[in-house]
Amino acid sequence: MTIERLLSRRELIRLAGIGGLSVITGMAAAPLRLSAGDADPGLPPVPGAFYFLQMSDTHIGFTGAKVNPDPAGTLAKAVVAVNAVAHPPEFIVFTGDLIHKTEDAAVRRARMQAFKDIIATLAVKTLYFLPGEHDAAADQGAVYQEFFGPMHYVFDLHGVHFIVLDNVSSSDATIGPAQLAWLKADLAHVAHDTPIVVLTHRPLFALFPKWDWNTVDAASAIDLLMPFSSVTVFYGHIHQVHHFMTGHIAHHAAHGLMYALPAPGSVPAKAPIPWDPRKPYANLGFRELTADVPRKSISASEFPVPPG
Repeated sequence: MTIERLLSRRELIRLAGIGGLSVITGMAAAPLRLSAGDADPGLPPVPGAFYFLQMSDTHIGFTGAKVNPDPAGTLAKAVVAVNAVAHPPEFIVFTGDLIHKTEDAAVRRARMQAFKDIIATLAVKTLYFLPGEHDAAADQGAVYQEFFGPMHYVFDLHGVHFIVLDNVSSSDATIGPAQLAWLKADLAHVAHDTPIVVLTHRPLFALFPKWDWNTVDAASAIDLLMPFSSVTVFYGHIHQVHHFMTGHIAHHAAHGLMYALPAPGSVPAKAPIPWDPRKPYANLGFRELTADVPRKSISASEFPVPPG
């Protein structure tokens, strides 16, 4: 099926054939939280709200027909789906592993250029990027920075403070003392009631260290964020939707856009979930996040990759 006209986000869900709303309850302690939205998702956000998209783990350069027989086309199909939405997002953030790992710097550059070529047709003006370990671990992010700039930074939008952290470029899965000092200095200028969204690749808690699903010094970053009343972390890396609370701080992982991974510790060894031809692109997708700033809440919708 091809998409030949602008679609509401609800229409996109129906075309894909599955429900898309991810509803998280029991998070009253987290002022900026995931919840069920009241508005029709096909409409622009209500006054005082805005929405953005999280896309993650595109792994350009990956091959493996038993896992994804369409490695070159999956991200392109997601781009078509995003461009078909009637009301465009304020921005899109790619939360790491833009490419699949390689030790060859020339191949790394070629894959990053291929990624940029695919997303060049996105009908969204503002794009943000952060590295995954596949992008940055081999050379501490040297090539990544040639293509995408800084690996940690901040920006503000409509009263929300966004913090992008690099917890992948070090050899020991840490944020590191220098970046933690930078984070402390940044937060010193932020009011404690300001909504904060942290964007990172690895989880900022020990989800499953045996599978490298952790950040060694995450607790140091969480300690710096704890005095703030409204903090939400969105991350990638684990190729699945997952939710966790550290005190009042909410953590939400996203689907990947190349292959799915099993639930933490559910199998003896971590490996991509095999492709199911009866359910193509199952568990692959992207996320819409609508921030209602006056109410300090976030509603989330999970969208699959349309078969195309």
